[in-house]
Amino acid sequence: MRRLLLTVAALGLLAVPPVSASSGAPPGVPSDLKAVEVDFHGEGGLAMHGTVLTKATAEPAAGAGLSGGTAEAGRPGVVLVHGAGTGVPRTKLLGEAVEFARRGMAVLIYDKRATGYSLFDRSYSQLADDALGAVAALRTQPGVDPAKVGIWGLSEGGWVAPLAASRSKDIAFVVVVGANGLAPLRQQTWAVAAGLRKAGVTGPLVDRAELNLYRTIADGGLFPEPYYDPVPSLTSVRQPVLAIWGTHDLLTPPKESPPIFSRALGGNKHYVAHFFPDADHAAHLTPDGGVTRLPELAPGYADLVGSWVGEVTAGRPPTTRSSGPAPVQDSLTVPVDPPAWWESAAAQLVALVLFLVAFTAYPVVALVRRLRGGSRPPVTRAARLLSAGGLVSVFGSFCYLFYLVMTGGKLAAPGPVLFGRPLVWLALQVLAVVSVVAAARTALAWRRTRASLDRGERVRLGLLLTGGALFVPWALYWGLLLP
Repeated sequence: MRRLLLTVAALGLLAVPPVSASSGAPPGVPSDLKAVEVDFHGEGGLAMHGTVLTKATAEPAAGAGLSGGTAEAGRPGVVLVHGAGTGVPRTKLLGEAVEFARRGMAVLIYDKRATGYSLFDRSYSQLADDALGAVAALRTQPGVDPAKVGIWGLSEGGWVAPLAASRSKDIAFVVVVGANGLAPLRQQTWAVAAGLRKAGVTGPLVDRAELNLYRTIADGGLFPEPYYDPVPSLTSVRQPVLAIWGTHDLLTPPKESPPIFSRALGGNKHYVAHFFPDADHAAHLTPDGGVTRLPELAPGYADLVGSWVGEVTAGRPPTTRSSGPAPVQDSLTVPVDPPAWWESAAAQLVALVLFLVAFTAYPVVALVRRLRGGSRPPVTRAARLLSAGGLVSVFGSFCYLFYLVMTGGKLAAPGPVLFGRPLVWLALQVLAVVSVVAAARTALAWRRTRASLDRGERVRLGLLLTGGALFVPWALYWGLLLP
């Protein structure tokens, strides 16, 4: 099943722009900042590369943290941890790094690992160790106070940063943006389903088929860390935490994640949550409810981070509070449990093989007979319809579902929608109904004529009808036969 899903998913990836590879080159920075290249080691000794941004000129010493100026000898520092993606270059977070550096911090951005990290293989523990390597490197930089170095994580980094902080007392504070308190598989199924609903899709495609496909992918080992629970690491975080969400986050459920953080950090008296209006998953401005991300950060976002870090590193961490407008979340997540044996990846593979054999054997045998000059009229034309319709329904639905998964999320593109169904899915549903009717007609014809059929024809029709009988519960499971 893993090989099959890898092949199909790889085909689906052809429609998705490739993730940027690590540039390995220092970013260009504005003239009011200076950049220093740093090398460090991530988990397993992997060589990693980054850039530290700071103000170009030292500020006069002051005792009031960032809000009142920072002495060059005691500058706070922060390591920025990427969201999901293989080998994401450090420049991806340059906008945030520039704004944070302008507010008095030394900011380390680094190229994310490509080794050991892919669409189907990743470890948050490994990424946390990479981040700890970056923290160690920043703590040794001239002008940085090693006791004032914290960590910032975006999206996937919202799982990684708290995990790193729970492992090290060297981290002075934690900032997370667009962080998720739910398991990755539950979050991802919600994001794709929400994108489909936003595109006007309703019914079994979004309520059943998309969810079941993700469960199958995860069971086949192709969704890394599907049931990772972020709560234990959050519970272990003792450092002050600043959590930020945009009110129009379409990738992390913005109504459900904050309460999970609040409960998990209940013993932490220095947890601050803030929601920015008209902001997306990364707390950037969005003009259309989270679909489009503008380059600009939400107004006040960088100032909040700067002032909060200043208070924390000055020994005055703010006490727990929440502020900002209520986030927008049109639908709730649903539990995504591991599949039972009969709906597992292995069972789905067996079903696909049986369908392939049952539905293709009928026309293949007919072709061989014709080549040999021994063709005969079919018992019923419905058998041909069952063979073709069943085959297209099964493999067409899988291809379409994989397409939706690979292009899903906030930019879901299901194609034209009619009666809440994408036209492609609606056509597959109609074909599935036709295939069931054809199976019933074929069964009746086989019963009337079986006494006159030779052994080979009985086997061919019996195999076809077996595929047709199995097709009914299979199509119900995937929602093809549901209204």
